[in-house]
Amino acid sequence: VMADIVDQATRSRMMAGIRGKDTKPEKLVRKFLHAKGCRFRFRHRSLGFRPDLVLAKYNLIVFVHGCFWHRHGGCFYATTPAFRREHWLEKFAKNVERDSRQIAEARRLGWRVLVIWECGIKHHADRLEELVELIEGDEGSMEWPLEPPRGAIPSE
Repeated sequence: VMADIVDQATRSRMMAGIRGKDTKPEKLVRKFLHAKGCRFRFRHRSLGFRPDLVLAKYNLIVFVHGCFWHRHGGCFYATTPAFRREHWLEKFAKNVERDSRQIAEARRLGWRVLVIWECGIKHHADRLEELVELIEGDEGSMEWPLEPPRGAIPSE
């Protein structure tokens, strides 16, 4: 097992600083959609889970996913730490399973679902207008962007 590059106290402080809600990508998406006249509720509890945004007018649930935590396929940011690798793989698998379960439940309840990936917000800020088309469309299950803007790290 490879040793961590920082001591345990530093790693603990770093991990504690990672937000689970009100992340920069979420805030950017909310600000953009609000400016476009889209009204929404965030972390609405009535569904049995808490999607990042609910746009009732469009019958749409939006998840803003971090590529690292939610394992965006083929994405540069979806790396796996070498230290405690099995721990991370187990954690990521649980996240992906929960995401899949929540999307399936939303669809079962008749909602449309849009997953917005963090890398798209970082690298395609000039293409956020595409989100409006997806929101106003009629497709049931969508992801944006369709392809990660940067490929996977070759060593992964």
